[in-house]
Amino acid sequence: MSYISDKLRQRIVEQSGNRCGYCLGEQRYIFAPLEMDHLLPIAEGGTDDEENLWLACPLCNSHKGKQTRGIDNLTKNRTPLFNPRKQNWKRHFTIESGIRIVGKTACGRATVDALQMNSKLAITVRENWLIAGWYPPNDLIL
Repeated sequence: MSYISDKLRQRIVEQSGNRCGYCLGEQRYIFAPLEMDHLLPIAEGGTDDEENLWLACPLCNSHKGKQTRGIDNLTKNRTPLFNPRKQNWKRHFTIESGIRIVGKTACGRATVDALQMNSKLAITVRENWLIAGWYPPNDLIL
């Protein structure tokens, strides 16, 4: 069982901008608390150290599970999943029509598929966020 102190949790919230490192959903628009994602899952040898933690929405985190690699649908190669702590979101992803997350790199494509980032539910929610003016995030309007 892992334990993450309130102080460490708050640092991660601040570092992540209080949004999911994958779909960029902001806590204030998500009906459930953002979860602490172990970038390298505990089951795969990961730790509760700060450099292994980031925020993820329940939907992205549930699909990620203990995965660390995915299949790039273009090359069919296995590739590491996106690491929101170490990699730049804009380099690996773009947002089409204000709602659909598209991978621009092998890592991005594998992550979109592995985390089912464009599931029917995710698209429906983002459509409504777009109507409300909540998505895409202002700092990522592409």
